[in-house]
Amino acid sequence: MHLTIFQTPVINHLMRWVALLSMRLTGWKVEGMTPQEKKYVLIAAPHTSNWDFPVTLMVCFVMRLRVYWMGKASLFPPVVGGVMRWLGGIAVDRSKANNLVQGTIDAFHANTELTVIVPPEGTRGKVTRWKTGFYYIALGAGVPIALGYLDFSRKVGGIGKMFMPTGDIEADMKEIRAFYKDIKGKNPQFFEAE
Repeated sequence: MHLTIFQTPVINHLMRWVALLSMRLTGWKVEGMTPQEKKYVLIAAPHTSNWDFPVTLMVCFVMRLRVYWMGKASLFPPVVGGVMRWLGGIAVDRSKANNLVQGTIDAFHANTELTVIVPPEGTRGKVTRWKTGFYYIALGAGVPIALGYLDFSRKVGGIGKMFMPTGDIEADMKEIRAFYKDIKGKNPQFFEAE
């Protein structure tokens, strides 16, 4: 997995100020912790609307996080795709049965610093069961999972806590999902935390 991202200090600083101003104008705030770990999987939940992506990126800019995120291949057309990759995007072709989990684990092993955002629902539509790729990436790479969130009812976003997977996926997923029980997405009817 080839990874490139915005690394220009002047542009990073400018993007942070643009994000701060945009959030202030729209009434959003950032709260929670900034992870000290150099490598982790950041789950972003609930993922219930197209607004989740820009708000999540703004939160990451404000927190000075250098993140990579996974998105469906259709988000990466020829010209716009270059910008999306520059913003940390990794195109995922859902029609192919490629081993994205192992590829991401390998990327964690090959890099000294890496943060990958994975929406546990895998889609912004209604789901009854979370996908487990994020869990197996973190477990296989031996890195923690940062529990990131966007609460549209309070207009706050951030990272609540770090969670280290134990290998007992049933117990771990129950604990992770419990963290999100009071967090409301833009379309709360699409998100079931339990």
